[in-house]
Amino acid sequence: MINEHHLSVQRTARYYTLGELTGQTTDLWFVLHGYGQLAKYFIRRFDVVQNEKTVVIAPEGLSRLYLDNEYGKIGASWITREDRDNEVQDYIAYLNQLYDTVMAGRTGESDQSVRITLFGFSQGAATVCRWLNAGHIRANRLMLWAGFFPNGIADVIDPAKLAEVETKYIYGRQDEYIEQLPDVAGYIDRMKTELPTLQVVEFEGKHVVEREVLRGVIG
Repeated sequence: MINEHHLSVQRTARYYTLGELTGQTTDLWFVLHGYGQLAKYFIRRFDVVQNEKTVVIAPEGLSRLYLDNEYGKIGASWITREDRDNEVQDYIAYLNQLYDTVMAGRTGESDQSVRITLFGFSQGAATVCRWLNAGHIRANRLMLWAGFFPNGIADVIDPAKLAEVETKYIYGRQDEYIEQLPDVAGYIDRMKTELPTLQVVEFEGKHVVEREVLRGVIG
């Protein structure tokens, strides 16, 4: 008889930063990449965000994979269908520890003294929602860029938890993945119904975080 078991182990996670966290920091961004991306490349898109008072943190998914037959291109993933619930718990624990580590660097400063933006692109959108939903962290702003929620956004976060959080959904009209949806307008309307405060931003572009669009929506 085959029996499935689980064992919690310690492992090393990787993350990248833009800027240095100091007592003068007023804004902190946690940016979560999409499927098959690496944080060291993804974070480059946020050079339009970072300044002397803004720090960007880009965690990397715990699972990596080869993206081509030559084993030359490597990406990371947050989750697969296999053993899904445990993968979710693992990345939430990892992200919580990262948050605590980063905030501990603000010696003598209150957690409430910095504005926190959570940003999730593609697969990272559902990931960041589950992270916020778990309740360990807070956010002033949530930005979901081209995320896909097949069972609705309420499947990954309780909409009530976003009542006081500025929440935006951003996507390109030519996004090659969004275009595959049978009813894009219906998909957007469903999210608006679940989350009436949701702000939807469309732009002319594909499945990528465009710097100029990002600059325009950060306010």
